[in-house]
Amino acid sequence: MLKLHNKAGLTSIAVLLTAIAGPALADYPEKPITIIVPWAAGGGTDATARTIAKAMEEELDATVNVVNRTGGSGVVGHSAIARANPDGYTLGLVTGEINMMHWQGLTDLTYRDYTPIAQINYDYAGVQVAADDPFDDLEDLVKTVGEQPKGTYNASGTGQGGVWHLAFAGFLMDQGLEPDRVTWIPSQGAAPAMTELAAGGIDIVPSSVPEGRSMIEAGRANSLGIMAPERLDSFPDVPTVQEAIGSDYQIGEWRGIAGPKGMDPEIVSTLEDALEAAYNSDTYQGFMAKQGFGTEWRNAEEFGQLMEDMDERFGKIVEQVGLAK
Repeated sequence: MLKLHNKAGLTSIAVLLTAIAGPALADYPEKPITIIVPWAAGGGTDATARTIAKAMEEELDATVNVVNRTGGSGVVGHSAIARANPDGYTLGLVTGEINMMHWQGLTDLTYRDYTPIAQINYDYAGVQVAADDPFDDLEDLVKTVGEQPKGTYNASGTGQGGVWHLAFAGFLMDQGLEPDRVTWIPSQGAAPAMTELAAGGIDIVPSSVPEGRSMIEAGRANSLGIMAPERLDSFPDVPTVQEAIGSDYQIGEWRGIAGPKGMDPEIVSTLEDALEAAYNSDTYQGFMAKQGFGTEWRNAEEFGQLMEDMDERFGKIVEQVGLAK
């Protein structure tokens, strides 16, 4: 048994322990970092992850790999992130679906199962219609939907209970209408929904405006409004819903970098600093501006608060829409 007889002995042990433990943390990262993306390669989330990973490599002087783990409407990838070793070498690009999935009984995972590091993106919901639709503007759409029988119009842009479904249901409630007054048609995403919109099979696609870019620029669709605090630089002609109908309703899809619960605070701080520099880099900002994606920064503490706030908000919408389990 080791016996310490004086303060000098205690100090020596403390120095020894620091010497043993210190380098492992001080040298982080010592090996490649993996970022798990819960969505398929080639999509907007994947592209955002690969771009921020490239910028992070420049800041950390380390390899940052991106791996796609798809399935279960995001459950598979988000589960892999939450269950990884919290050593800082497996992170994930988590999305707003973690504020929705558990309310619908798809998983037990919640935002509490992650260590938030930084939010890097937020895309607000828009209201897209076909170019030959009869709606003059957003006010006319809301009025017409309210006057016609329930189910007269349909909408699509994601799966049942996905972000754009819930965002639009919340918008309808904000306007004093039933959340299911417009029939939701599940789809594999905004891109196929926009194609159906242009073909006349869908009436409304409440996805982010950038996801409708190709159809809008081709003159086959219009965006009547965006549920954001201000107009997008990439779509300056699209009014906010406040400008269009006097509503302060704002909602959208957030994306951020997080790790498993229980990460070392010093590693989180190192990653947070690297991510802030990567976020502000020409590599990331240039790509996001070119794509028209929204850039919004929150540090670890602010990001954690956003996740908590949005969880409560989407929980209420899920319940009101009748999807809670």
